[in-house]
Amino acid sequence: MGEVITADGDRLAGLRKLTHILYALYAIFWLTGGVTALIAIIVGYVKRDDTQGTLYASHFAWQIRSFWWSVGWAVLGGVLFATVLLIPLAFALWSVLSLWMLYRIVKGWLYLNDGKPMYPGQAF
Repeated sequence: MGEVITADGDRLAGLRKLTHILYALYAIFWLTGGVTALIAIIVGYVKRDDTQGTLYASHFAWQIRSFWWSVGWAVLGGVLFATVLLIPLAFALWSVLSLWMLYRIVKGWLYLNDGKPMYPGQAF
């Protein structure tokens, strides 16, 4: 019986560590041209099933949604940039997007540090 509790505790500790690592990868994506965000999203999808029933599931969902929304808004900025007259609007959008991503990373990481799920009321 003690082995089951220890195994589950080890699994949760591993998921916590992995979630911290993923937030770190997202946090440095600006410095790597987005490569670390690609690594983080791949790992997030591969390990997402392992988080079911834990508070880490909400963090993985938060990270995955943050990634895809940022991709969508970045692409829109690229379209605006391509229409030369809207270049200033593209830079404004990318600036807001950067701040939004920073907010999402900081909020998620702080919630993880406090042991809170990203979506209040979510059942584990």
